Amino acid sequence: MTPIAESATTAATDRAVDVHTHVFPQLIVDAARAGDGPDGIRIETEHGTPWVVHRQGYRYPLLPQFHDVQARLAAMDAAGTASAVISVAPPLFLYWADRAEAIGAATEVNNAIAATVAQAPDRLAGLATLPMQDPDAAVAELRRAVTQLGLRGAEIGPHVEGLPLDGSELRPVLQAAAELAVPLEIHPYYVGAEPGLLDDFYLTNLQGNPWQTALAASRLILSGALDELPTLNLLLVHGGGHLPYQLGRLDHGHRVRPEAARPLNPPSFYASRFSYDTLTHDPEATRWLIERVGWDRVLFGSDVPFDMGGGSFESQLSAYHSTPEQRAAIAHGNAQRLFGTIGHLAQKR
Repeated sequence: MTPIAESATTAATDRAVDVHTHVFPQLIVDAARAGDGPDGIRIETEHGTPWVVHRQGYRYPLLPQFHDVQARLAAMDAAGTASAVISVAPPLFLYWADRAEAIGAATEVNNAIAATVAQAPDRLAGLATLPMQDPDAAVAELRRAVTQLGLRGAEIGPHVEGLPLDGSELRPVLQAAAELAVPLEIHPYYVGAEPGLLDDFYLTNLQGNPWQTALAASRLILSGALDELPTLNLLLVHGGGHLPYQLGRLDHGHRVRPEAARPLNPPSFYASRFSYDTLTHDPEATRWLIERVGWDRVLFGSDVPFDMGGGSFESQLSAYHSTPEQRAAIAHGNAQRLFGTIGHLAQKR
């Protein structure tokens, strides 16, 4: 990649862009409180704290950062984050819902995300959510979100209720993202326990999330989808899940198994086709990730405000001894390449 120029006197964290953050738009909060939330989502108050409750059983605290822009900006200031790319909380993907309801909800959510960005355009950029159970509608909503609302791409799940992203049914969505030159941020989702993981140890999240990501990325490689879509940009959250650690195993399978022989190159070749966030919850693992896939493929991400979120840019990069150029790229340069210029970057260049 072309290096992003950076003054030796400018700290990377002065311009850190968090590419993995979530919102629960106020519009949906109001609907859920009124008993009219999509898919039966409701807000319950326990000991003075509001909780989001999904009809499938999943629940989480509705922290102010989810829907209050000033609370979000204050939290960013406290963490030393200059800008953020916001995306909907994954339980709101609603891929399991009626198609008409999902299309309507995606439209409302994306309008709300654009309105949130408009409250702080110098610090926020947004990603769309798509009604992936209807690929034609998903393509139309992606085009609307990018060309009319100014959103920078979309956040999608690693599958659509079991339908893999590499499937022919979903290829139009990937093609549209490539044509629009916007990234797709692949994020695991669930509203109930992952089959086989139950929920007694929270393994649906702790192991299920990175497994979902690794499986989706592996299928995109082995199916030949990345060969067919050479300009498609994909961002894998949670440090790419289990994928980076298993590239050697995929390469071996590509050599010895006919089922894995379709891609034109060994699977490890395609590691640079993905971007990855820094969120591994272990600075040494983040250092290894950067060394494995390259500093030009890694972007700062925190997953705030969920309780599985990570720390600040400095805390996540504490084990990585980098040049100013490398540190600036991970802090903001790679984000600018993938998502475009966010207000504070334009002001400081």
